[in-house]
Amino acid sequence: MGQPQDGAATTPTLDSFGGEIGRGQARTIRARWELQTVTRVREAIALDLAAREVSEQVIGEAELVVTELVTNSLRHASPLADRTVRIHWKARGDNVEVEVSDGGAETEPAPAPRQMWATSGRGLRIVRSIAHEWGVQRDDKQTTVWAALGGPSRRRVGP
Repeated sequence: MGQPQDGAATTPTLDSFGGEIGRGQARTIRARWELQTVTRVREAIALDLAAREVSEQVIGEAELVVTELVTNSLRHASPLADRTVRIHWKARGDNVEVEVSDGGAETEPAPAPRQMWATSGRGLRIVRSIAHEWGVQRDDKQTTVWAALGGPSRRRVGP
């Protein structure tokens, strides 16, 4: 964060997870497996992306996407082995990639069919409508749902 005029070092600004805002090329949070996590993660990603000078539009998209992905994780999956959900993002200019990893579920995350009067089930449909790309990666220990925002993604999913 640099040095002020008088030569004293500045203290980095930390978010509610204890991470330095706007520092490094990417950010990873391991958040508790609880509903309050959604609000805290949304605030952390917004603060971090603003410090990286990402546009307000892409910050808003990232807030919405991370809210949907973390909420889906908490509702439909199990936690990681350490009872957390992992949120990772990186930004290059206005291109932002967001990942949410959990312990997985019996089924693979997929957008629900459109239902006009449904009160839930729109999360991945919203993500799909906002993201330039999105996908799911699974292994024996975790499921990761990712989304690329703000421009074409450089992410390549193997065969």
